[in-house]
Amino acid sequence: MTDPEARNRYWQQKLESWAIIKNAEPNPVHRAIKKLEEHEKLLMVVTQNIDGLHRKAGTTDDLIVELHGTMSWIECQSCGKRYDPDPCYKQFSETKKAPLCSCGGYLKPATISFGQNLIEKDLSRAFEAAKRSDLVISLGSTLSVIPAASIPLAAAERGSPYVIINMGPTDHDDHPAVSLRLEGDVEEIFPTAVGTVII
Repeated sequence: MTDPEARNRYWQQKLESWAIIKNAEPNPVHRAIKKLEEHEKLLMVVTQNIDGLHRKAGTTDDLIVELHGTMSWIECQSCGKRYDPDPCYKQFSETKKAPLCSCGGYLKPATISFGQNLIEKDLSRAFEAAKRSDLVISLGSTLSVIPAASIPLAAAERGSPYVIINMGPTDHDDHPAVSLRLEGDVEEIFPTAVGTVII
């Protein structure tokens, strides 16, 4: 972070991806999860995605844990203040210099970068939800990244049914705590299942 040229390269990379993320729209899975919330069948969404699409689909902030952070905010690495990304990227686009916080601290998207620790509060919320769940569903994940992959197991190992929907193998496929494993496109399988549940 202390190398200005490295920070500028980082911001250039994020500037290029911001237009894509900003204009992305929720898919049928995000909308199905929102329907579960509307029918009071959603305890928590724990995601490794940084695109903010659960929030964009309307899922309540209090029901979302973004383990790897979000591109939806720019965050000061010193004081923690958060900024709307658009003015920050506009400033960088015009000056080609990584912007700084009003406190003088370095700014970056509010994502967890390599070398940064996950936010303990978010991990605690995720594991607490796992303790209280009566069903856990893993959607579109290889379940190979720890500690995220430990969260559904925490629910399953205390007796909650555990369903995995993924196209391709996952690290939990042979785990004895898995109740149901569905192979296929999450966007096709999950919204249909949700529609059946809430009818």
